[in-house]
Amino acid sequence: MEKLILAITGASGIIYGIRLLEEISKNFEVLVILSSSAIKVMEHETEIKNLHEFKEKFRDPNIKIYSENQIDASVASGSYKTRGMFIVPCSMKTLSAIATGYADNLITRAADVIIKEGRRLIISPRETPLSAIHIENMLKLARIGVIIVPPMPAFYHNPQTIDDMVNFIVGKLLDSMGIENNLYRRWNG
Repeated sequence: MEKLILAITGASGIIYGIRLLEEISKNFEVLVILSSSAIKVMEHETEIKNLHEFKEKFRDPNIKIYSENQIDASVASGSYKTRGMFIVPCSMKTLSAIATGYADNLITRAADVIIKEGRRLIISPRETPLSAIHIENMLKLARIGVIIVPPMPAFYHNPQTIDDMVNFIVGKLLDSMGIENNLYRRWNG
């Protein structure tokens, strides 16, 4: 089974990462890396209140869960083959570390590996408003091929619920990795 990495960092919008995990674990082995801040944000934004509850919710043989401190995990090596990596949501701290090559934890090291191996890295930065520093870091990453998919909702598909809006973003993330999906109604003109 093909492998994907999903990092979830401590930015608001944890629901995007969780919904993406639900979707990709259907057809891929998913190596999930959680930052300590992600767990704290998850407590505020979801019904999942701690790491144990997250592991219970995603008890699946296709899902392996790592903390950002497990720097010796398989995904820290370029010889470990994966299709690519998502960072959803991506904090500005994580984005900055990747943009400057500061691989001080498993999330930033895995992203560094993905970049150096020429694999697809897709990040979903979650911050507003954006400063010039944020934009410059995103531009730096975009210039080396990182795909940036901010969680910006669209309304042409006439969303009726928050789930419709989340599914639109997750569908766009999947599209960016080349994964077929029907999570949102596409524009037909």
